[in-house]
Amino acid sequence: MAFPDISANLKSAMPELRGRLLANEPLAPLTWFRVGGVAQILFTPADEDDLVYFLKRLPADVAVYTVGVGSNLIVRDGGVEGVIIRLSPRGFGEIKADGDSVRAGTAALDKRVAEAAAAANIGGLEFYFGIPGSIGGALRMNAGANGGETKDVLVEATGVTRSGERVTFSNAEMKFVYRNSGVDPSIVFTSALFRGKTTDPEKIRARMVEVQNHRETAQPIREKTGGSTFKNPPGHSAWKLIDAAGMRGFRVGGAQVSEMHCNFLINTGDATGHDIETLGETVRARVKENSGIELQWEIKRIGVA
Repeated sequence: MAFPDISANLKSAMPELRGRLLANEPLAPLTWFRVGGVAQILFTPADEDDLVYFLKRLPADVAVYTVGVGSNLIVRDGGVEGVIIRLSPRGFGEIKADGDSVRAGTAALDKRVAEAAAAANIGGLEFYFGIPGSIGGALRMNAGANGGETKDVLVEATGVTRSGERVTFSNAEMKFVYRNSGVDPSIVFTSALFRGKTTDPEKIRARMVEVQNHRETAQPIREKTGGSTFKNPPGHSAWKLIDAAGMRGFRVGGAQVSEMHCNFLINTGDATGHDIETLGETVRARVKENSGIELQWEIKRIGVA
């Protein structure tokens, strides 16, 4: 499905724009599932100033979505109307360690932030070594793994509003809950400041090896997947509920519940966005029927069917 091309109008209204503005750009290559339609507009800002310039001049009735490395995302097959903003490592990927703190752009990979902290003997951020996303997603979803969460280490996050105003949020103002934050979803996060504690480098490295070994032995990291599909309900593990409902290995079209870890869905090769989302909803229905518990999506889904 192609959308009306509004790129020429946007460019004429933004003569000083420095980032890339592309019309009807395929999004499947930008997601780990490798599925989905096109973005009406895909915008990659050059830097924060360029992002501010763009948002201040973008008509208020144009929808805006922000995506990172696409590791926790289903794009529906009909594509996404409006603007997809994708921050690049070139403009938003810098990482700097200072004392017991690390400042990172939101396009920086979680794993790279963990590595930068380790190189500076800063402990407490090792859990990021096991999260296959970027810092922007970590802020939005309070990403966590192996006993740590973003809320445990974040000092503040900066971003830009839909109207192009720069804003800063303290840890408390992020309103973190399990796998989510309470900040307006239209905010485009641009950087974050984290604080750990000075730690013996051997202990940090040992912890990172432990985190990596867990990923490699317990998760289908070499498949086309989207990470953990559903949130763990209070007092339960999502994968155990899915397994108990007999859904391990279950398929819909080219999508399958992972045999290795039941809370991961995989694209076996020719899945559509519809296949993957339908599989997820089927899993939710079977778990509800079997246990009475309603699983909640952790993976984000955007676009039209």
